[in-house]
Amino acid sequence: MSKFSKQFTKIVPFAVLAAFVAAPAFGQDGEAAAAAGKPMAAGLAAIGAGLAVIGAGAGIGRIGGSAVEATARQPEMASTIQTQMILTAALIEGVALFAVVVSLLVVL
Repeated sequence: MSKFSKQFTKIVPFAVLAAFVAAPAFGQDGEAAAAAGKPMAAGLAAIGAGLAVIGAGAGIGRIGGSAVEATARQPEMASTIQTQMILTAALIEGVALFAVVVSLLVVL
């Protein structure tokens, strides 16, 4: 298991607990919010948005590190490697942005 996945598995239970505890504070009055199920949806949407951002950050970090290693091995291919790295990072950012927008739509 990598260092990131060990840290990630330690953080997830606390994030889930925080989302469920804090979600009613952002909702309507108690009875209407419980009937609508909004706090639960808001909490799960917050968790989903957070996971999307964490995953995108980890993926882009790995892409950057691999691109630096590849450029160090073959300096003559630096421009090609950089182009591919930027394209892949942009695609990952697009997916992360889509996930955050979908989670915001769930809340609203």
